[in-house]
Amino acid sequence: MGESIKATASDGHEFDIYLAQSKGSPRGGVVLIQEIFGVNNHIKNVAEKFSSNGYLVGAPSLFDRVQPDIQLGYSTEDIRRGRELKDNLGNESPLMDITATLNIVRSAGHVAVVGYCWGGTLAWLSACQVDGFNAAISYYGGGIGKLLSIQPKCPSIFHFGEQDHAIPAEEINSLRQAHPECPIYLYPAGHGFNCEQRDSFHSTSSAIAFERTIQHLDKYI
Repeated sequence: MGESIKATASDGHEFDIYLAQSKGSPRGGVVLIQEIFGVNNHIKNVAEKFSSNGYLVGAPSLFDRVQPDIQLGYSTEDIRRGRELKDNLGNESPLMDITATLNIVRSAGHVAVVGYCWGGTLAWLSACQVDGFNAAISYYGGGIGKLLSIQPKCPSIFHFGEQDHAIPAEEINSLRQAHPECPIYLYPAGHGFNCEQRDSFHSTSSAIAFERTIQHLDKYI
């Protein structure tokens, strides 16, 4: 099992990172970025899954800038609270926490950034605005259609659900046109299809997306 460690961002903010270590020498590092629900049990389980595939994984607690150890579930109230926290934080200060996490897990070698939901958007921003990542994987990141003018500094791929009502097909098509160099994978699923704790979980799509993610990591990390 992983452990929580303390880290400090460039602005002096101290926050927790859930660190999951591989058995034996790691093949590289992964910065794992949370959904709007914090570094909860689902994100910790995902961290363990990547670490079991040979990676040193760090999942920064981005909500620590508001309050320590915020871990939400998936009720209507939790979703409302998570969106409120995300909107209040914005996307700039989390990038400092992501950078600090990168500086820790890069001890394992090359590093990828992987994010889900809000974290999927932050993974794309990290690929474009943070120096040092060697690969990026974005799962169902909302609002990426408004972030098409920026350019990735590392090979990036995207996973989206075809039944995701929060991310219109037009937005995905615009992303494909703006960044034909970035593979986009579509699945017969809705938003959050990778989370086994949500009603929208789609096991087949989750398994295929993870396989493609590992292939991307194997190629660039």
